[in-house]
Amino acid sequence: MSRIGKKPINLPSGVTVDVTAHGVVTVKGPKGTLVQEVNPDIKVNVEGNEVVVTRPTDSKRHKSMHGLYRSLINNMIIGVSEGYKKELELVGVGYKASNQGQVLELNLGYSHNIFFALPEDVAVKTETAKGKNPIITLEAIDKELIGQVAAKIRSLRKIEPYKGKGVRFVGEQIRRKAGKTAAKK
Repeated sequence: MSRIGKKPINLPSGVTVDVTAHGVVTVKGPKGTLVQEVNPDIKVNVEGNEVVVTRPTDSKRHKSMHGLYRSLINNMIIGVSEGYKKELELVGVGYKASNQGQVLELNLGYSHNIFFALPEDVAVKTETAKGKNPIITLEAIDKELIGQVAAKIRSLRKIEPYKGKGVRFVGEQIRRKAGKTAAKK
């Protein structure tokens, strides 16, 4: 991870990074503000139009934290400037998705509907077109949060390998298994 940590992060226009003495990094941009606490051993410096992350020694622990915090800060900068978007597809007969505000209602073949309350920071949009699978679109500035929410929705009905039914990311490749074959006489 140290090779990643050595790369400076370019700041897009409209994004500012503030680092406090206690190691709290605040990134402000057109889409919002994100805050990340950084380990006191790792130093974050804003030099002109770049953010540079440095480590005190070449120990394995410092190398891994170096790359980790560089990636986290980079994800924050991308989030406040462009944002993140994840699309989930519901594959299966009768599978439906709709939302009222921040509550997502899913019909995934169980005996009951599932009501999933989303965090305020995540915007949700559902679309159902005739002849196509329902699609859930999630948008947020926090990459960790949107990934967590998408993984939780996906875990409500995991993809099964025989027919490929379940909740998947749009464009995700599923490993399919062959079903039973007829007995030979």
